[in-house]
Amino acid sequence: MSSSVLICDDSNLARKQVLRSLPDSWEVDVELAKHGIEALEVLKNRDIDVMFLDLTMPELDGVGVLEAIKQDDIKVDVFVISADIQPEMQSKVLDLGAKAFLRKPVSPDVLVDTLQQHGIM
Repeated sequence: MSSSVLICDDSNLARKQVLRSLPDSWEVDVELAKHGIEALEVLKNRDIDVMFLDLTMPELDGVGVLEAIKQDDIKVDVFVISADIQPEMQSKVLDLGAKAFLRKPVSPDVLVDTLQQHGIM
């Protein structure tokens, strides 16, 4: 069965890096977003199973996206991938409903381990 995945990051390079880190064995239909507003449009118009979300973006940052997901009760498993590794930020995104906080750039092994730990694949 195929999963729908949304990768949201303002960096094209970072989006591609996350895409390349997804395991080949995982059947996915991938959507890409350049910022939070674009991501919320995708989430409102499509059923997305898993979202990989950067925090520092123009238009609407990752915290704003998590707040909107919580407020609108959107069902999606969110994994934050960010270089902002401050403990306070990690706690904040987890409190807002993110499943995990991964350091950018994420390695394929860490990504797979995290997905497996959360029963995603």
